[in-house]
Amino acid sequence: GQSYEIRMLDNRKLGELPEINGKLVKSIFRVVFHDRRLQYTEHQQLEGWRWNRPGDRILDIDIPMSVGIIDPRANPTQLNTVEFLWDPAKRTSVFIQVHCISTEFTLRKHGGEKGVPFRVQIDTFKENESGEYTEHLHSASCQIKVFKPKGADRKQKTDREKMEKRTPHEKEKYQPSYETTILTEVS
Repeated sequence: GQSYEIRMLDNRKLGELPEINGKLVKSIFRVVFHDRRLQYTEHQQLEGWRWNRPGDRILDIDIPMSVGIIDPRANPTQLNTVEFLWDPAKRTSVFIQVHCISTEFTLRKHGGEKGVPFRVQIDTFKENESGEYTEHLHSASCQIKVFKPKGADRKQKTDREKMEKRTPHEKEKYQPSYETTILTEVS
């Protein structure tokens, strides 16, 4: 339920795709499973979640906090997807809320639950001649894990303690933490 900002930036090179100048593009946000193993059963997993949480959504847009988004929509049958139009020439920030936690999709075994990694994927499209947003422009994603506040604090604390015990050589294998995450382009 926490709102997280995703800044939408026009990353075209000079002169690239002039046909979208002054036009709107559509971005579709999805929360999907990051692990290949869970991707095969994603439909069943999401149906199980829907059954246990009637009327709830996995992903929403925090509309009052968002800037520059036009016609935001959430399809009632796709609980993990939201979409909106935006102008690449204008400042656009969308605040998303994920309403499920990573441990809702793990088997409860011995108390301490790892939680499954999710991926936020953003696909952006331009309009075709018929006015439909079907021509793919760009896709990007990043991995996320969602915990309840106390669980997240506990996880960060144990992760920090584990890192402190590692040798400087072992620490080099890990990515440093940053204030912001730049989404990875998906081909």
